[in-house]
Amino acid sequence: MKHFTKKLLAVSVSLAAATGALAADKTPTLGEVLKASGVTASGYIDYSYNDLSTDQGSNTYRAYDTERRGFNLQMLDLSVGYLPASGFGGFAELNYGSDAKVNTLAASGTSDYSDVQQVYLQYASGPFAIMAGKFDTIAGAEVIQAPSNTNFSRSFLFWLAEPAVHTGVRATYAPSDAVKFTAGVNNGWNVNKKSLKPSVGTPAQSPTGNMLELGVSGSPAKILSFAGMYCSGQESSTPFGTTLTQAGTRSLLDLVATINATDALSFVLAYDGGKQEHGKTTGDAKWSGVAGYANYKFTDQWRLSLRTEKYKDKDAATTGIVQTLKETTLTVGYAPSSSLELRAEYRGDKSDKKPFTESGKTTDKQNSLGLEAVYKF
Repeated sequence: MKHFTKKLLAVSVSLAAATGALAADKTPTLGEVLKASGVTASGYIDYSYNDLSTDQGSNTYRAYDTERRGFNLQMLDLSVGYLPASGFGGFAELNYGSDAKVNTLAASGTSDYSDVQQVYLQYASGPFAIMAGKFDTIAGAEVIQAPSNTNFSRSFLFWLAEPAVHTGVRATYAPSDAVKFTAGVNNGWNVNKKSLKPSVGTPAQSPTGNMLELGVSGSPAKILSFAGMYCSGQESSTPFGTTLTQAGTRSLLDLVATINATDALSFVLAYDGGKQEHGKTTGDAKWSGVAGYANYKFTDQWRLSLRTEKYKDKDAATTGIVQTLKETTLTVGYAPSSSLELRAEYRGDKSDKKPFTESGKTTDKQNSLGLEAVYKF
């Protein structure tokens, strides 16, 4: 009996050792391999239902939520990057969906459902970094990526007053955690490839040049963060798309401030002021706008976001007519998990003119209801 017990114990020890060896030899997952190598990989799916009061195909001044009534795959987004604190790295962000179609139309006129939103190489050394390629703008309180916004729809400022992406070179310098400086040269507003000559004008005219961007951002205290950006460069058309009789300098001043009143309550203020040289028959065209956001988090799952905005297209450079637009948006967010958020939104737009079309008749307002599901992975 003792002999049998010893043999049983020996077999048990052997099995335990074999199991441990198998566990040690277990093939690591792709996520574990990427994490160990410093490579990051992520993405999201953005799906929506939108009900817009104005006619399908009419001018809405909306960025992505333009469906009259229907479901829509806004975006399937995939990002892969290797951006070490020191040395060379790179980043790529690819996407597919109706948002990508809008972005490619703005950048290259191709109107494809797939887009390379960002792709760049980077070199970093201490507080200094430089990147070359295509990358998101540093202007604005809102971004292309839906998970980073508090509302379903994008603001007038995002769509009408600011660029979305740039292709060029950008350098950053962060002497401390409280402040970062940015400077760069690029092809201009949403331009992938710059023409060697302007699209209009006489052969003697100077070709459209590159755009300079300067920025500063930081968080001097937990309660406050800020970002400021100025860009200037020659363009051959207005932001609305009207071809200029003479290429001229386009400039933009963008300011954003975030106030974290409590852990649950925050406020965001944004301002844009732009100018296009030769943007109208008698001189320069100007546009400006302000937006305010109030965000409140009831629990880890429930939140509320209110946005109100006033946008003035003084010389018809960004909307095609001289008008002042106002909007108010209320969004409720529910996150059943850290990966999924469901959003419901009501938005009302109003103009001092009648630029919208409803049931074939012009009107000064439009309303929308939106439902959105954003899944991050």
